[in-house]
Amino acid sequence: MSTSASVPPRISKMAAGELRDALMAIELGHGPTAVAALMAIDEESWQGIEKRLAALVGDDLRSLLLASVTRSPLV
Repeated sequence: MSTSASVPPRISKMAAGELRDALMAIELGHGPTAVAALMAIDEESWQGIEKRLAALVGDDLRSLLLASVTRSPLV
């Protein structure tokens, strides 16, 4: 079965939750927890996340994550 190159890989619900947990951990300043959540994401979902984020924020996910750490909270 052939899929279109423009269709990114599927993101599992578990992976979406892990990404959400990682972003929340970054916001709270819990770096090791964020890393653990990102590492728990399966390969196919990670590829899907990367492709979707690249379309929204550019190719450098690392810069986006670092910027989110240095950004001041909106509270």
